[in-house]
Amino acid sequence: MAQRGVDLDRERFSCSICLDLLKDPVTIPCGHSYCMKCIQGFWDGEKKIHNCPQCRKTFTPRPALVKNTMLADLIEELKKNGVQAAPANHCYAGPEDVSCDVCSGRKLKAIKSCLFCLVSYCEKHLEPHLDEAAFKKHKLVEPSKNLQQNICSIHDEVMKMFCRTDQKCICYLCPVDEHRGHDTVSAAAERTERQRDLEESQQQIQQRIQDREKEVKLLQQEVEAINHSADQTVKDSEEIFTQMIRLIQKRSCDVKQQIRSQQQTEVSRVKDLQEELEQEITELKRRDAELKQLSFTEDHSQFLLNYPSLPPLSESTHSSSINVRPLRYFEEVTAAVSELRDKLKDILRDERTNISPTVTHVDVLLPEPEPKSRADFLKYSCQITLDPNTAHRQLLLSEENRKVKLMKQPQSYSDHPDRFTDYFQVLSRESLTGRCYWEVEWSGRFICVAVTYKNISRSGDESRIGFDNKSWTLSFSPKSSTYLHNSIQTSISAPVSSRVGVYLDHRAGVLSFYNVSESMTLLHRFQTTFTQPLHAGVWFGLSVGNTAEFLKLK
Repeated sequence: MAQRGVDLDRERFSCSICLDLLKDPVTIPCGHSYCMKCIQGFWDGEKKIHNCPQCRKTFTPRPALVKNTMLADLIEELKKNGVQAAPANHCYAGPEDVSCDVCSGRKLKAIKSCLFCLVSYCEKHLEPHLDEAAFKKHKLVEPSKNLQQNICSIHDEVMKMFCRTDQKCICYLCPVDEHRGHDTVSAAAERTERQRDLEESQQQIQQRIQDREKEVKLLQQEVEAINHSADQTVKDSEEIFTQMIRLIQKRSCDVKQQIRSQQQTEVSRVKDLQEELEQEITELKRRDAELKQLSFTEDHSQFLLNYPSLPPLSESTHSSSINVRPLRYFEEVTAAVSELRDKLKDILRDERTNISPTVTHVDVLLPEPEPKSRADFLKYSCQITLDPNTAHRQLLLSEENRKVKLMKQPQSYSDHPDRFTDYFQVLSRESLTGRCYWEVEWSGRFICVAVTYKNISRSGDESRIGFDNKSWTLSFSPKSSTYLHNSIQTSISAPVSSRVGVYLDHRAGVLSFYNVSESMTLLHRFQTTFTQPLHAGVWFGLSVGNTAEFLKLK
């Protein structure tokens, strides 16, 4: 309670200008008291106007100031009883702050500015505007350093009007002189109108911020997808190359084993021959010794008696000369391995050329608007050729595999696992990603232009394009057209021409079908997320003679 009384006394005997305890207190005619220096400085700043900083009462002429000795003695007594000379929680104005225009000495931060008085006030000096009825109509705003800009430089009046002709703020005297005959309104009315424009601009900016944030999120997802795809591809490539290295190593071991086996066979054959020749040499040497011994016999009768008993020299089982092979017995193997090496080099060189464009052109652009005119679509045109290995046996391909016709008799296609067997369907050879556009010219009673993943079934009900979640198709007949996906059909009311354009933005998940003309009439647009490359295709009804041609676009 004692402390509360001290605080109360400090507030009652503080100068409302400097907020310190009164020094040389003076009391002006309205009854409010101030430090003598504070009120003198305030009036000196006001020039011709001398008023009370609290109640704003004006005095003419400027009052003479006399020290209030009784109030000075009372303040000295309070100081002896423990009242501090300065308030405890001053919040002084810094270089960036709006300072109170009423404070003298070190100024406090202003908490409000008055557009009527064109003065900024701290908390203490703002009290009259909050408490007294005379200030109720004054407009208080957040502290501003630019209050003087609200004063007309010509008439020294507050500018509360706006000249729409000159697009500038004016005071109420300006329409009489400089802005006579101009379109003028109150500043409040102009503010209201421009506030609506500002709010619309804010909404547009906020919408653009949301759009850009979504695009940033898409780009982040794209970065994550690229990184994931690259990491997975590196992993898969390393595994594939490891398998290739293992295959080469295994083949190397097989070749080495074959060489060693053949080496052993050949060496064994040569050694057997060598052994036979050595046995023959031994036998010949033995016969030579017998003949030599016989030739030394001196007894003619004995010589003649023993000579006929010698067996004749047998015929040699080997040729008189042995043909020795060249020094490199396995040069054919070396040549074959060298040829394999050269082929592998060529394959790797070609594959590197094919792979490079794929991994260097990564599409991370934000989705572009869908083209409008045919010229715009043709910027994304791609060449479509049909794959004979996917064609049903009753489909005849022609025009460099760009045209297909339903025939009565089966064609002489070879067996292939990619061939459709139950429905008259065929797919493109090309896989489609990115932005692509192609056109199909059709004739007949029932034809479907389609796109599908390559892994769609080739037989059974699952192979019917448009009846699963792997394919999208637009069917045409003379009387109606229908969009079909995952067995869900959507009728199209617009008439369909004999030439249909198909636009694919794979990354954006957009697939659109158009009637082809200069203006391009949209038949149907599908929005989804494609998880695999797509293939163009067609599906025919049972009418023999139906045709579809994928056109060459320039």
